[in-house]
Amino acid sequence: MAMDTSPRTYRFLPADVLTSGYRVVGKIMVTSTGTMGMLNDSTHSVLEVHDARLARLHMPTKLVDHFELTRMMKSHVYAVCMARREDLGPQALVRGGFTSIVEYPIRITTQMFEIEGIMELPGRLDFASLMTEGTRDFIPIFNATLTAILIPNLRIESGGMLINRRQIDLIALLNQRVKPES
Repeated sequence: MAMDTSPRTYRFLPADVLTSGYRVVGKIMVTSTGTMGMLNDSTHSVLEVHDARLARLHMPTKLVDHFELTRMMKSHVYAVCMARREDLGPQALVRGGFTSIVEYPIRITTQMFEIEGIMELPGRLDFASLMTEGTRDFIPIFNATLTAILIPNLRIESGGMLINRRQIDLIALLNQRVKPES
């Protein structure tokens, strides 16, 4: 169905998309379900970024190329960073329903990145179910900071970030840090 005949309303949102080797800064087209609905749509495995500027991770400020449109497999995306948490989508979709929410300050690591931020969950953090149950491949993190492990000058602060759970190595609660002995 062509975009001009579709019954849905589309809009463009600015985003930073991070893969294992590149940072792609551009705009992604979303519907009323926001970025979360688009990335977790299991009927489409491709992410399109419009007006895409590419930079290699090891030189994050040097522009490599600029394209009207780039396409990538969602499974190869590590994180999508949005300026505002509202850009992730409707609150009911992002939170997974209407319930009381517990905020967990966390650190997430992948092979390429470290992310610190707030994870909002309805109840306790159950790592096994978070990683294996349901169909959501991208999980939301709020007030997040992403840093490349080997390239610390690559640092992105984001009001709302979606992390590919298939790429996560570990999750640690910041309030469970061991205090250094004095």
